[in-house]
Amino acid sequence: MSLFPTYNRFPLTLVSGEGTTVTDDQGKTYLDFVSGIAVCNLGHRPPEVHQAIEEQLSRLWHVSNLYHIPVQEEAADLLTEHTDLDRVFFCNSGAEANEAAIKLARKHTGKEKIVTFEKSFHGRTFATMSATGQEKIHQGFGSLLPTFEYLPFNDVDAITDLEGEEVAAIMVEVIQGEGGVVPATQEFLTAVQNKCKDTGALLIIDEVQTGIGRTGTPFAYQMHGLDPDIITTAKGLGSGFPVGAMLGKEELSTSFSAGSHGSTFGGNPLAATAVKATLHTIFKPSFLTEVQEKGHFFKKLLKECTSDVSGVKSVRGIGMMIGIEVDGKALDIVHRLREKGLLAVVAGPSVIRLLPPLNVKEEELKQAVRIMGDVLQSEYKELKQFG
Repeated sequence: MSLFPTYNRFPLTLVSGEGTTVTDDQGKTYLDFVSGIAVCNLGHRPPEVHQAIEEQLSRLWHVSNLYHIPVQEEAADLLTEHTDLDRVFFCNSGAEANEAAIKLARKHTGKEKIVTFEKSFHGRTFATMSATGQEKIHQGFGSLLPTFEYLPFNDVDAITDLEGEEVAAIMVEVIQGEGGVVPATQEFLTAVQNKCKDTGALLIIDEVQTGIGRTGTPFAYQMHGLDPDIITTAKGLGSGFPVGAMLGKEELSTSFSAGSHGSTFGGNPLAATAVKATLHTIFKPSFLTEVQEKGHFFKKLLKECTSDVSGVKSVRGIGMMIGIEVDGKALDIVHRLREKGLLAVVAGPSVIRLLPPLNVKEEELKQAVRIMGDVLQSEYKELKQFG
């Protein structure tokens, strides 16, 4: 094999998918509650996105950002209309969006220090790896960028005690995804925002995993009444087409003038078309209301299903972003779930992460809970059968 061994792959080759269901090269079907790690928010091959991309494919693929791209401007308008931000920079991934946010914060404030949090995850480029508060991401790469400081997550006292005069920005996830599906408290997020306002630091919210309807709102920060200066997004933004975006307030635009930053492929006609078609569906109020309702329903079923299992410590999360913390290795359970026809992923060593498509059917949620019940019953021997 000619690939670098950068991934611990599951023994699985998927060859087709539609909606929440995928099929492997042996003809076995699965419920996909990974969704490409919160990417396929409308499931696999959503018809409205598929059709839009096919039509664009027949006209124009790429022209570079040297020229006006009308569909890119339309996609940007959809993002600003559904947020408290005014300007959009398109790129290709969440890491690139976070790179852009870091650069913009430093350039605009004239300061270098950026505060992030323990167990955070912001990407694997050199700057975003340095921003990530996880030692396992840092190992083997030598000295990191020295301008990042990590504070404990959900620790209000740590924010209160922060000397913020030299801080360009505080960068936070509303729900730590890779860090274990851990929601931030309202008190903590309010303290972060107040510290930014008091010191002149910018508030950057990393919405790469939580954004685009995953929590039942366009972006997760909106559940908490926050007023960010910058947000970043990717994953679900293009329904599987590689695209990311950084959004910022109007006053920041002077610090990202022509030539200050760029991306060859960012927001090209194909990517922007995928964004536009995706957002037209997900940002409908009725669609988001359904996500909230199904999220409550799913978490309720999972809590009922695991209530008598000593090996399950908690079921947590918001909307269609759920974590189940267990005793032992979560990966062992994820393997068994796959054998039973349910795809899940881990978030750290002890958390099973479930990220179903936002338009998952209620019966598919029930089916997933039944599979989860069977596997956990076998694993821990104490689960009442879920009916």
